[in-house]
Amino acid sequence: MFTGIVEEIGRVSKLKRNGTSIALTVRARTVLRGLRKGDSISVNGVCLTVTEKGAGRFAVQAVEETLRKTNLGTLREGSAVNLERSILPNSRMGGHFVLGHVDTTGRIESIKNLKSSRLMWISVSKRFAKLLIPVGSVAIDGVSLTVARLETTRFAVSLIPYTLKVTTLGRSRIGDRVNIEFDVLGKYVQRMIGRK
Repeated sequence: MFTGIVEEIGRVSKLKRNGTSIALTVRARTVLRGLRKGDSISVNGVCLTVTEKGAGRFAVQAVEETLRKTNLGTLREGSAVNLERSILPNSRMGGHFVLGHVDTTGRIESIKNLKSSRLMWISVSKRFAKLLIPVGSVAIDGVSLTVARLETTRFAVSLIPYTLKVTTLGRSRIGDRVNIEFDVLGKYVQRMIGRK
């Protein structure tokens, strides 16, 4: 489990395609502290298992289902990625409960610079739009954010300067595909109501 508070931006140093999966080697610093082989780590909001750890780097693998639902298949050597280690029982709980189980991807429709923030609109299919609520929580590429505005098949998030600096969202462009994980509480409520 994660919080959506990105610890650092890592960089893909090696990417190897193995049929329908990819193996990624990511260069990092902060997240390597205490990280062990077999641990869970969030890469762009996707919970992956550390398969190898070395000096200044770690490796993970993404298989078919992960590549189908996320933007990891679009990564290249040199790509920047948001990184977060899984939380510990005694961790402070900032952000919100993020499982690292990406539901779908959306596309950045527009980016508007305001006086003290940046407003980013993201399109999402109608099937998933019902999982969003005004001022609700959502994780975009592993970043815990609040829904600032909501329309039928798109929503906006407001990005403060700090978020723009310490996550990859500061480098995002119109047309980029982003990972979206909706609030787990909303998904459970929808499932229970749907069973009636």
